[in-house]
Amino acid sequence: MKTNPKHLLVIRLSAMGDVAMTVPVLQAFLNQHPKVKVTVLTRAFFAPFFEHLPSVTVVTPDLKERHKGAIGLYRLYQELRPLQFDAVADLHNVLRSKILRKYFALGGIPAVKLDKGRSEKKELVKADPNKTLKNLKSMHERYADVFRSLGFTLDFSQTYSVPKLAIPQLKFTINSDKPIIGIAPFAAYESKSLPVPVLKRLLHVLNANVAGTIVLFGGGTEEKIILDGIAKGFDNVHSAVGIMTFKEELALISNLSLMLAMDSGNGHLAAMYGVPVITIWGLTHPCLGFAPFRQEEELQFTPNLDEYPLIPTSVYGKDYPANYLNCFNSISLNSIVQKVSELTAKKA
Repeated sequence: MKTNPKHLLVIRLSAMGDVAMTVPVLQAFLNQHPKVKVTVLTRAFFAPFFEHLPSVTVVTPDLKERHKGAIGLYRLYQELRPLQFDAVADLHNVLRSKILRKYFALGGIPAVKLDKGRSEKKELVKADPNKTLKNLKSMHERYADVFRSLGFTLDFSQTYSVPKLAIPQLKFTINSDKPIIGIAPFAAYESKSLPVPVLKRLLHVLNANVAGTIVLFGGGTEEKIILDGIAKGFDNVHSAVGIMTFKEELALISNLSLMLAMDSGNGHLAAMYGVPVITIWGLTHPCLGFAPFRQEEELQFTPNLDEYPLIPTSVYGKDYPANYLNCFNSISLNSIVQKVSELTAKKA
C-alpha cells in the first residue's frame, strides 16, 4: 500500500455525533500534515462542520435517490474517480462504505477502515452485574489509527484553536457579560435522555447558584413543545429549538461558556469548537470510548454503578432493563452544578 498519500478521501456519512467527532481529528491531522489534501464524503446536513477547515473539500452524496444501493454507489464511485485520490480512509465502516471501498480497491486505490472494537465493547455491555469496566480506546483515537495505518503520524498532544462564529440574531436576549450555558437534555434513546422532572430540578438548582443565560437545545416538534414549556418557567432560560437554522445553532454553540449534554451529538458539536462539555450518562458509559473530545473524566457524570451494575447495558443505549431508567435519580445534581460553577468561573 502506498503510504503518506497526497489526496485522501475520508468517508463518514452519519450519524451527527460521529461526524462531529471526526472534526477535531481532521483538524489535528491537517495541522500536522498541511500539504495533504482531504475530501470528506458526508451528508449535506453535516457540511457546515468542516467550513473552518480550508484544505477540506466536502462532497455530499444523494443516498436516497441518485446514489442509492449498489448501483447508485457505483455511480458515486465513477463521479469520485476523476478527483484522483491516492487512498481512502473509511471512518464509517458500514455496508455503504464497504461497497465504496471495494469499488476503489478494484480501481487500484488502497482503502483502510475503522476498527470499531466491537468485541471489546460487547464484553463491556454483557448482562453481568460482576463485570469489570475498563476504559477502551476513544473513538477519536480509533479514527486517528486509520490515518496512522496510511503511514501518517498523528497525536492530540497539541491544541488547535477553532474560530468562534458570529452569534446569530436571536429571538431572546443574551447577556454577553455573563456565562452562556447550553443544555441538551435529549438523545436518540430514552435510556440516554434526561427525564423531564430531573431536568426541571437541575434548572432550579442551576438558577439558584449560577448566574448567566441558559439555552436549551433539541430537535423536532415534541422536544420543542417540552423545552418551550420548561423555558417559560424561568427568566434566564430559553429554548433554541425551531427558531434558527442549523448553521445558526452551530454559531450559538461555538459561543457557549459550556455545554451540558447527554451521550449525544450536541456534546460532540460543542467539543468540536473547544467548548467545555459536561456529560450526563444514563445507561451507556464513557468507558466505551464515546466521551467528547479532550473532556476530562471529572466532567463525566454517571449513575451509581452499585445500584445499577449492568451499566453500560448497550453500546448506543438501544437495549436496557425498564427499571434502569430510574438511574438518573442516582446522579448528584449538586455535584453537576458545582462543576458548572467552577467552569463558568474560569470563563468569566
